[in-house]
Order: sequence, then C-alpha cells, then structure tokens
Amino acid sequence: MSEERAPESGDEIMSEELTDLAFGMFTIFMEQQLEKEGTCLYREIEAGTDLSVRCETLLTAFCEEYPPLAPALAMLGTATDIAGLYAAGEGIIPTKTTKSYWIQQDSPDVHPGATGAEDAGKWLIFLAPEEVDAAWQKVRDATAAGTLGIGAKVSTAKENEDSRDDRKVIYVFTPDWSDEEDVMRVRNELKNLGFVDRIGYKRNLDTYAGEYREKGKRVTYYSV
Repeated sequence: MSEERAPESGDEIMSEELTDLAFGMFTIFMEQQLEKEGTCLYREIEAGTDLSVRCETLLTAFCEEYPPLAPALAMLGTATDIAGLYAAGEGIIPTKTTKSYWIQQDSPDVHPGATGAEDAGKWLIFLAPEEVDAAWQKVRDATAAGTLGIGAKVSTAKENEDSRDDRKVIYVFTPDWSDEEDVMRVRNELKNLGFVDRIGYKRNLDTYAGEYREKGKRVTYYSV
C-alpha cells in the first residue's frame, strides 16, 4: 500500500509562491538586459541559444540588486537549471508555463503600464488548451512587430482557482476603448492572423468595476 501524501503546509505553499515570484522578477530582469542587446528571451530560446552563461552572469547581478529574493530563487537550483526551465518553455510557451499565471508581450516603445490604464481595453480570444500555443505565437510576434495593439497577454498552465473552465484566453490591448477606428484596426489585423470567429472587446474600466459575464448580462463593449 502506498503512503498517503501529507497535505502541503501553509509554509510550503508560501515558499512556492515566493519562489515563483522571484523567478518572475528574474525573468523581467533578464528581459530588460536582453532588450538592451536588441533581442528578447523568446527569440533566444527559439533560436536554440544556450542561456546558461548569460543566466549565471545575470543571476549574480539580480541577487545583488534584490538580496531578499536570492534564497527563494536559489530553490530553483543553479543558473544552468534556470536556463533549462526557459529552454523547456517556461515563461514562453503557455502550456509549458507553470510559474506564472500570464505571459505578456508589450509593443515596441510602449510604456509597460499602458495596458493597465483605465482608458484601455482588450479583445478577448478564448481557446482550447491544445490551440493556445500556436495562437499565442502569432499574437506575440505581431505585437512585438508593432502591428497589433499596445500589448498582449495569455493565460498559462499554472493552476488558477479563478478559472471557470479549462479554456485559455489571449488579451490583445488597445490604448483607448473609445477610439473605434483603432479598435477595429486591431480586430482586422487579428482576422488577418486567422482569428475570424466573433470575439468580444472589454473595456478596462468595466473590468476594474467588477463587471463579469453572467447569464443574460453582456459585458463586452464591441463584438465582431
């Protein structure tokens, strides 16, 4: 008879959450350094680049700048271990990402906080898990090229108790929900990428007001 696994303690859960937070912070730190070099994490991984040496250099710098997070990040292992996580798709491929709820891609020369502005809004693309990786790659690449909106993000494989079903969602943001011309321009670009089924657009101000879909209640501002 196999041993029954003891439930995780609160300390273990907190430790895992802190480790995931530290890893997320390190990933942002690494992306910032790669951006200075004219590249980014997903491009390096998709090109087959071994990031072990770069991770080791940046890990030292990160721990010096954020010493309280160093012990949590060390729980993941060495710099080579962290590079291995990226190589396996962590933080890059939605279905391979379990340490963060979202993967985000900003458009070039856009302030990182622009997608969270109250005037902004987003097209919502709901997808089955087996469809999300390829769909995200299309949206991510178009966003990075500056042909879509100000940013995009996708839900990942990390278990989220707030999820209502197993579908994944991609948000494609525009800066101003009232700028219908720009909102529809982004919708047409999404159609060109293959997203031809009807999708909805939700204003950030409605999200912040706690407006979520219920039976018989419409919360999308545009639906095309």
